[in-house]
Amino acid sequence: MNPVPRVGLGVLVINQENQILLGKRLGSHGEGFWAPPGGHLEFNETPQEGAIRELIEETSLVAKSVLCGPWVNDFYPEHNKQYVSLFMLVSDYEGTVVNNEPDKCESWQWIDVDQLPSPLFKPLSNLVKQYDLGKLISKIIDQKEPVQVS
Repeated sequence: MNPVPRVGLGVLVINQENQILLGKRLGSHGEGFWAPPGGHLEFNETPQEGAIRELIEETSLVAKSVLCGPWVNDFYPEHNKQYVSLFMLVSDYEGTVVNNEPDKCESWQWIDVDQLPSPLFKPLSNLVKQYDLGKLISKIIDQKEPVQVS
């Protein structure tokens, strides 16, 4: 049986200082790489619902609105995997960051978008290669209507 592409979610959480939330991955492909909260889109959920779920599961932050961002297509030949990763943006949220999955993430840190750490997890790295992250975040937040969470 041939492997099939999976749908990944990356949640770019932006605070009032225009910093994004990143953590260093543990125990999975991409271990040691910096990534935003995220995971897999589950059957019968929208990308917005998946972003909300993943954000709560991993950080305890509760998104009040979610904006759809760009996507990337990544191949992992060493793992025989392909992911189409959808990036969702959250700038309106409640709560305090908690590392709810210490077996999967070393810690969460707020990082300036113009001072990203290295190495970046492949989907985020490819996103940064394709877009100026600061301008992308500003454009999406300033010009799009958020998908409101009920």
